[in-house]
Amino acid sequence: MADQPQIYELNNGTVVVKITNYGCTITSLSVPDKNGKLADVVLGFDTVEPYVKGASPYFGCIVGRVANRIKNGKFTLNGTEYTLPINKPPNSLHGGFKGFDKRIWEVAEYKKGDKPSITFKYRSSDGEEGYPGDVSVTATYTLTSTMTMKLDMEAVPETKATPINLAQHTYWNLAGHNSGNILDHTIQIWASEMTPVDENTVPTGEIKPIKGTPFDFTAEKKVGLQVHEVGLGYDHNYVLGSGEEKLGLKRAAKLKDPSSSRVLSVWTNAPGMQFYTGNHVNGVVGKGGAVYNKHAGLCLETQGFPNAINQPNFPSVVVQPGSKYQHTMLFEFSVE
Repeated sequence: MADQPQIYELNNGTVVVKITNYGCTITSLSVPDKNGKLADVVLGFDTVEPYVKGASPYFGCIVGRVANRIKNGKFTLNGTEYTLPINKPPNSLHGGFKGFDKRIWEVAEYKKGDKPSITFKYRSSDGEEGYPGDVSVTATYTLTSTMTMKLDMEAVPETKATPINLAQHTYWNLAGHNSGNILDHTIQIWASEMTPVDENTVPTGEIKPIKGTPFDFTAEKKVGLQVHEVGLGYDHNYVLGSGEEKLGLKRAAKLKDPSSSRVLSVWTNAPGMQFYTGNHVNGVVGKGGAVYNKHAGLCLETQGFPNAINQPNFPSVVVQPGSKYQHTMLFEFSVE
């Protein structure tokens, strides 16, 4: 069942999600607007083929073993130095050349009904993409209520301590995947600090207040308002923690599209969130022939801090054998 990439559907009568076992990737997610009209709000492709052929800039997938950048592709753990593939020079990005997003996961469970869910499993072997130890990983997507999708990611190292940092890399456009750019969306991010980066987009190790800077989204603000003041666009890790809690998760972000009144609230138990405005998307031909260009979608990747394995002052991403890494995200859709 697991040797071929296939597309599976979760449908509760209101929200329809399509997910492939290739990289645990959300290929399509349709939600109603203020008039009940459905639109597919994620960037992606109609079939699994373009994903398999490498046409996707991480659309909709789960990235790992370690999301985001590891400086110079090197780290030392328990006295051993590890060298990772430099797939985004000079750094290692999103798990290397063949990270979790480019693996076929096994479908461990697939349930229909009013709370449909699908569970994917993957076993990452010792030395894969340079990382230490065997790790068993599961990811479960569930439509928990009419307008809510939950993602539970778990990983257990079997033999050696290893860094683990999984992230969900969907590009959102709440007006519809084929509607142009997301610069008119508004966003609020429940963070008062971020981790500044060097010229290679790796955090310097500082944790900086964002008040009064273009990075400040503590109050709802248009994505495009100051996007031109931050280089190519936003691609930065926010330090979460000022939001209210629900089911043990803290509020990370609230994204809103004024044209359709669609709203997405993201909740998580992760310490950080990469806010990325699709700065490197350039002429990708996606679903229905839609052409995705710069800022066609944005990512809200809740995560451990980038390069945490080399920054002792960042929350640790090292997981010990027999301990469990647990990362939960809640995607709550509404209209307002």
